Parts: sequence; structure tokens; C-alpha cells
Amino acid sequence: MSNTLTADPSAPIKKNYLTGLKEAIFEEMEANPNMVCMGEDIGILGGAFGVTEGLQEKYGSQRVIDMPISEACIIGAAVGMALNGKTVLCEMQFIDFISCGFDQIVNMMATYHYRTAGEVSMPIVIRGPAGAYSGGALYHSQMNESWFLNSPGIKVVCPCTPSDAKGLMRAALRDPDPVLFYEIKNLYRLGKIEEEVGGADAIIPLGKARIARKGHDLTIATYGQNVYHCLDAAGVLSTEGIEVEVIDLRSLKPLDMATIQASVAKTNRFLAVNEAPMTCGFAGELVARVTDTCFEHLDAPPARLTRMDTPVPWAKALELHVLPSIEDIVREARRLVKY
Repeated sequence: MSNTLTADPSAPIKKNYLTGLKEAIFEEMEANPNMVCMGEDIGILGGAFGVTEGLQEKYGSQRVIDMPISEACIIGAAVGMALNGKTVLCEMQFIDFISCGFDQIVNMMATYHYRTAGEVSMPIVIRGPAGAYSGGALYHSQMNESWFLNSPGIKVVCPCTPSDAKGLMRAALRDPDPVLFYEIKNLYRLGKIEEEVGGADAIIPLGKARIARKGHDLTIATYGQNVYHCLDAAGVLSTEGIEVEVIDLRSLKPLDMATIQASVAKTNRFLAVNEAPMTCGFAGELVARVTDTCFEHLDAPPARLTRMDTPVPWAKALELHVLPSIEDIVREARRLVKY
């Protein structure tokens, strides 16, 4: 008798963040014959990180289009296709280089619905790998979401789990408005966050936050890979008798203020954490909104913890110095609870 162990075929299949994204894109391409994908090396190569691997082989080069190295061209062409009834998924090979298409995004894509009095929609999703902590240095580590949060007409999302990556991507591709989709490259193949991601009907609505951990002493609102840093910090604080509620925002615009307000009403303290720079960053916007709408509940000044106002260094020690760490979060949480 063989004693070889075999996998249980009835056991749920856990998938990584990249697979969640990939499934969403394949399923939406199947469901929507008017959807096209565009980007640098997304076809034959399958994308720099493999998110679109096999997509051109299945759907052809007329729907999965390898584009020149010009983000302005990619996004400008997407706007033209959207005007002609297409749903367009654009890949930025790294989200840092979205700046090369900035004019096309904020002055064309974002404004079309408004300047046509609602007659024209822009069903465009611009996706790309983002975030630091991986030694990518200043040109491959940015979180530049605040540039676009300040531009009316654009929605911005940033999932941190495989199921959210799939569900939010499907929701974004079905939305009539342009959506910027920040994918955290450190999470693409991270085994410890693998989970079930749901089937072809798995959709998570834009604008709905997730309570990643319940608590009653402090609310931390965050997104992207900082969610895991905050959860680790909350574990440390729990051993000290401090129970932190961690909110994974998932969607930055539209923003789920109702979930934040309900949490702050319970905990009476608030901390915003993100890896973008402090000055004019989204953490400051969160602090301002909590101050405006939750002031009567606060027992301490709302605070923010962000990257320093510097580019992301290449040297690992310097990179970690300028970015929020678990230790930084623990220290700031203790300060707010003792205030």
C-alpha cells in the first residue's frame, strides 16, 4: 500500500494576489467583448510581472495590444477607444511612469463626463505595480495616488488581499468612470496572504472599506501593504492590553467615511498610516476629515504616519528609515492611547 499523501480535491484552493488580478481580467475579457487591454509588453511577454500572461494568446492581438513605450500614447489611445464604446484596461509597467501620461489623465480622461454634461462615459482602468519596501529605489517605488485624488472625475483603489484584488478589479472594469488601480507589487506572489478569491461573480463595490481587525482603543486607517504592517503592530500592542481597530480602506475615492466615523466614535482616537510622502498626502486628508466630522468623539489629536518627504532610497537601511515601520506604528499608537 502506498503511503504517499495526495491533496484533498475538495479542499478550497488558495490563490495569491497576482492570480486574483489575473482571474478578474480574464473573466471580464470573456464577459465583455468590447473590452481591450493595452500596455507595454503585455501581450507576447505577458507583462513585466506576468499579470497578463496568456491573455493575448487567448484573445488575440486586436484585443490585447502591445503598445510603444509612451504612457501618453497608451492613455490617449484609451480615451479615443472609450469614446468609441470600448472598455479599456491600460497597464503602466510601473505606476511611477504614470506621470508621463499625466496630461491625458487629468485633462482629458477625468473631464470628459463633466464637459459633455454626462453624455460621455470613460470606462477606463489604469493599473500598475506600486509601492516601496522592495529595494526598487526612487523610480520604481512610488505611491503617487494623491496626484489623482485631487482631480475630480477619477476613482482610486488599492487592494491588499487576493480576494479584494479580484473583486475590486472586476468592479473597476464595470464602472463607467475612470479608475486608477494601484497594485502592490510586493504582494503579487506573497504566499502568506494567499486565500480563496471567489468565482466569476466575485465583485467588491468601490467605496466600501473593510475592518481588518476589531478593537476599541485606537482606529488606524490604512491601505496597501501598510495594512499588514498595522496588523502586525496591532498584534504587538494587544500583548500590552491595547486593542487597535485596523481599517483597510481599499477604495480611496470614493472613500468610506461612514466606516471610519463609526470606528472613531467607538475608539476615540485616530491614526492614518500610508507610505506616500507626508506633505499634501492622503493621510493628511484623512486626518482633516476625521477632525471635521468626529471632533466631539476624539480624546486625542488625530495623527498621521507616512513616508518622509524624500524620494525612496535604494540602500535598504535608508529605505526602511524613510518608510513607516511596525515599530513606528507601535510607538505612535502608544502615544495616542496615553495622551
